[in-house]
Amino acid sequence: MSQHKQQFGKEGKEIATAHLISKGYRILARNYRSRRSEIDIIASIEDWIVIVEVKTRETDKYGNPEESVGTGKINMLAQGAEDFLLDKDLHNNIRYDVISIIKNQYKTDVHHLVDAFWPGLY
Repeated sequence: MSQHKQQFGKEGKEIATAHLISKGYRILARNYRSRRSEIDIIASIEDWIVIVEVKTRETDKYGNPEESVGTGKINMLAQGAEDFLLDKDLHNNIRYDVISIIKNQYKTDVHHLVDAFWPGLY
């Protein structure tokens, strides 16, 4: 992956983190890595643990960023979430959100899809 793409992705995660905090979420982990997965952001709100996948693009020319979250990624996020819950001995409700960001020189649009998918149903 090019350095530009890595930096662009990092900027997207910063925007997503700020968005979540502004909505009252508490950030529990960023770039959480387990032996099976990497999760962009793990947050909490009320009694929910929220697993957040961040997708950042410069344009929606080839579709919305959230459309690139496929079955393989969903399964990896579920495995990583299981690892996190076991590591921290948590028994909260869990949900999976996607934050889709279009960022270019003209605009920065943030779209937060709450409860975007349910692993195991695909």
